[in-house]
Amino acid sequence: MPAFPLSNLPRVATVREVGLRDGLQSLPVVLPTQTKLAWIDAAYAAGQREIEVGSFVPAALLPQLADTGDLVAHARRLPGLSVSVLVPNMKGAERALASGADLMLVPLSASHAHSLANLRKTPQEVVAMVGQMRAARDAAGSAMLIEGGVGTAFGCTLQGEVRPDEVLRLMQALLDAGADRVSLADTVGYADPASVSRLFGEARRIAGDRLCCAHFHDTRGLGLANVLAALETGVSRFDACLAGIGGCPHAPGASGNVSTEDLVFMLESMGIGTGIDMASLLALREEAGRWLPGQPLHGSVWRAGLPKTFHARPAVPA
Repeated sequence: MPAFPLSNLPRVATVREVGLRDGLQSLPVVLPTQTKLAWIDAAYAAGQREIEVGSFVPAALLPQLADTGDLVAHARRLPGLSVSVLVPNMKGAERALASGADLMLVPLSASHAHSLANLRKTPQEVVAMVGQMRAARDAAGSAMLIEGGVGTAFGCTLQGEVRPDEVLRLMQALLDAGADRVSLADTVGYADPASVSRLFGEARRIAGDRLCCAHFHDTRGLGLANVLAALETGVSRFDACLAGIGGCPHAPGASGNVSTEDLVFMLESMGIGTGIDMASLLALREEAGRWLPGQPLHGSVWRAGLPKTFHARPAVPA
């Protein structure tokens, strides 16, 4: 019998690939559109069914993401794939609605300083904007989901402390403004398992299943430990970046998200089904090394390889 209480954890988990947006936005290279399309196709073939393909932002600000519309159009042709985009303003929301993406993620920073640096808006102004996005979505008769992502939820490199009660207040405000669901993000890698357990536990009590996702950067090596803490609160969707790439342009010192390969390996090893084939995912990781020469790539499984004892195990029974 396993010593760890696996029966208390979700049977399955969803790994949402965000490398095409959160990963590439911080790298000083612009991948060709055809390479990104190959990435999407390979991730889909490996079993990933949720991919954040980009962000509708001005190309002059983030040329790495200038082809988001083309990526959405391609990804929408893949059966069963949930295609999400990040939108920082109303113009982005209008472009997202026109694109036919399945979900728009609206980032809200609980840190006032980071919010001004990242979006040039206060957190409360972002809440009001979500209300406008909801009205536009409903007026268009669109089925697109709106996810409000509360970032810097565990602290900020610009502001320092971010109070948990302020994070929870803003999370509730997003729901009240019309977001269909919410997520919490450790944008700068300040979280630890105890703080994750406390904040996600309280957030789950407030939002229930509308708290849909956790987003952890692995800046200080605690990304996977924080995933496990969130799993224990009932969260079963996690953002991750292929090869752990990325960061945040307005969060000095932040490194990339947890590595997709390492996260899938941990979940599958624990008997939590992801639907993702590790061999195919590692083949994609090898491709990423060719696509991004000279860029900082991460991942322990990639360096060490799969153990001979590894096999994807059946999901834990209900």
